[in-house]
Amino acid sequence: MKTDNHTNDFYIREISAKETYAVRHPVLREGRPIEDCQFTDDELETTIHLGLYVDEKLIGIATFLKNCNMQFSEEKQYQLRGMAILKTFQGQQFGEHLLRYGEHLLKEKHIARIWFNARETAVRFYQKNEYQTVGQPFEIDKVGTHYVMTKVL
Repeated sequence: MKTDNHTNDFYIREISAKETYAVRHPVLREGRPIEDCQFTDDELETTIHLGLYVDEKLIGIATFLKNCNMQFSEEKQYQLRGMAILKTFQGQQFGEHLLRYGEHLLKEKHIARIWFNARETAVRFYQKNEYQTVGQPFEIDKVGTHYVMTKVL
């Protein structure tokens, strides 16, 4: 694959939970112990970890967990958790490609809704990708202000 306006070749594949740490740590858990990169339900059979590679280097990750949010009525829901692109590759549409790939995988599994807790700084990115905010902002300890966001697939 090629990005729309960039010359780097890239590909996306499923990876292990531990492989996500190479991007989770510097982007989502900077300055914290590597153990903070381990998320609840990372190792479940239903959990999907995606890695986006540019020139054979892992530069982006996303984790999709089978998890229902009681605010939504659909039975088949997945939570996006820990999506990140290395800082030097942000703003080059890699996040959009990773998100669309994950949405496509979930649609194939007949998942009705994706939801997640978005960092305040990421809300505009997700809105551009047709996600809606729900409810009021809230704080996650040691991480910051978040909004629940969602999209029906």
